[in-house]
Amino acid sequence: MTSQVSSPAEQTDAALVGEQRASGNGAEGKEVRRLDRVIIRFAGDSGDGMQLTGDRFTSETASFGNDLSTLPNFPAEIRAPAGTLPGVSSFQLHFADHDILTPGDAPNVLVAMNPAALKANIGDVPRGADIIVNTDEFTKRPMAKVGYATSPLEDGSLEAYHVHPVPLTTLTIEALKDFGLSRKEAERSKNMFALGLLSWMYHRPTEGTEAFLRAKFAKKPNIAEANVTAFRAGWNFGETTEDFAVSYEVAPATKAFPTGTYRNISGNLALSYGLIAAGRQADLPLYLGSYPITPASDILHELSKHKNFGVRTFQAEDEIAGIGAALGAAFGGALAVTTTSGPGVALKSETIGLAVSLELPLLVVDIQRGGPSTGLPTKTEQADLLQAMYGRNGEAPVPIVAPRTPADCFDAALDAARIALTYRTPVFLLSDGYLANGSEPWRIPDVDELPDLRVQFASGPNHQLADGTEVFWPYKRDGQTLARPWAVPGTPGLEHRIGGIEKQDGTGNISYDPANHDFMVRTRQAKIDGIEVPDIEVDDPADDSGQGADTLVLGWGSTYGPITAAVRRVRRSGERIAQAHLRHLNPFPGNLGEVLARYDKVIVPEMNLGQLATLLRARYLVDARSHTQVSGMPFKAEQLAEVFKEAIND
Repeated sequence: MTSQVSSPAEQTDAALVGEQRASGNGAEGKEVRRLDRVIIRFAGDSGDGMQLTGDRFTSETASFGNDLSTLPNFPAEIRAPAGTLPGVSSFQLHFADHDILTPGDAPNVLVAMNPAALKANIGDVPRGADIIVNTDEFTKRPMAKVGYATSPLEDGSLEAYHVHPVPLTTLTIEALKDFGLSRKEAERSKNMFALGLLSWMYHRPTEGTEAFLRAKFAKKPNIAEANVTAFRAGWNFGETTEDFAVSYEVAPATKAFPTGTYRNISGNLALSYGLIAAGRQADLPLYLGSYPITPASDILHELSKHKNFGVRTFQAEDEIAGIGAALGAAFGGALAVTTTSGPGVALKSETIGLAVSLELPLLVVDIQRGGPSTGLPTKTEQADLLQAMYGRNGEAPVPIVAPRTPADCFDAALDAARIALTYRTPVFLLSDGYLANGSEPWRIPDVDELPDLRVQFASGPNHQLADGTEVFWPYKRDGQTLARPWAVPGTPGLEHRIGGIEKQDGTGNISYDPANHDFMVRTRQAKIDGIEVPDIEVDDPADDSGQGADTLVLGWGSTYGPITAAVRRVRRSGERIAQAHLRHLNPFPGNLGEVLARYDKVIVPEMNLGQLATLLRARYLVDARSHTQVSGMPFKAEQLAEVFKEAIND
């Protein structure tokens, strides 16, 4: 058995399992091969526990010290029809002994729990890969559901793969026969049997999973021990069966990480921790006003656990109430947040415009998903950029920040909070489903590494009238940031009028004066344009003569991983190509125009129909070439590498 690909043409980022650097013998005289990377995909019915299985394998892999990247993929339905193609749930994990950037283009190992899982995923599996199938499910009725007239395990259609038929259900039931469980109850543990088998194959630690299971089912100790027993049975099956003659080692990625304490973290969890850290660093209570929506709900769930850090969460009756409560909290002196996805942004747009007018700090977290309307709730997309930029009535500019990896969501949250608090403005934080649900190692920062976000509330009069009277003007601005003062309600002498109607400069009184309106519109725009953001950095290694590349790849958000992996491939093939990635989309970095002008060709990969490219063409008059995808899935590195090579040689 081998996880190596069979031909150079099939050597995608996922299929390059890595050279076998060392070989030896393990327990029972079985061969142990060392690989530098592996991509595994667990796939089954949405009730088979594939997300839990993948998450546990990921946790043990992280504790072992590998670099990793994950891609959960599941239906939007709470319980899709069993055994059908729409009901297939999968979890892909790429782990390595070196720095990696993506969950991989295709799996080296596919674990298929039923015929639907096999049929839905076989198109992604390269020739020569390993396929572990649960033979108990390959009966006439389940196969007929997905269009198999004959069993693919017997008709020769899988001859290009290393197929391992394993009766997972039968073996699990047999292993649990002494627990007094019904057949249905025992069957539920087959995912733990599969996890045990894969843990043996790749020498994963087991103690963490056993402790997790006992904690998860602490109130049902019999179920806990049944799952632990199934997990151990899977491990022992791998150890003893003749079908698995080889196991594999992937060494820790000791050179991939700077010194520090690490943990595996998803994008939504990192974003939640970033918001908590921002509240602490600002010395402000953190308030979340939100309405549950996929894929943003996990942030509400997580923040609700942290009242000890001054966090208050409010699950509103709808999206409008959620942001209204958050804006009220901002008026009251809190670091205010509202979380949602694309359809929710549409509902919140009027209140975002109100926040622009009130000039109060508010974080609007948009975890983007496929649209329009309800669209693809559990799939990823980057199609809300123009909505974030322009999706309000009137001239209502809002800063936009976009993280590039799951771990980067922590830093992006702090950055968004810095802008909101410093400039007194709502800020969009654009993550997406790929980042939200995916995970990677994250170095836990020391507190002294975090930025100081403390703000000074207005404490007294700030303006003197002609007669010498000291008064408070709520729209008298800071000369550098153009931010207005933030006055906490109830502060004596700072009473002021607030509302959505246009305000008079300085006083904040209602004003319909045309010249004043023109001034206020331009001032609000100037405030956003003047936000300090770092220059964009360009990765453009020069050749021996000092000549740089002619082609630049510019990305934003979650395309960072696939773009960077593709750029590495192109450079390994001998071509020159430059790369840059945007975190700040409004305002753009000050040097962006100069950077774009240096290159003959600019390629912009996006998971939309070219929204950033449209903005770049309009702002900088450059011929930005779009490469777009709206499939609900992230880009594949091999696909992008071919696009980049074609552009270079065009």
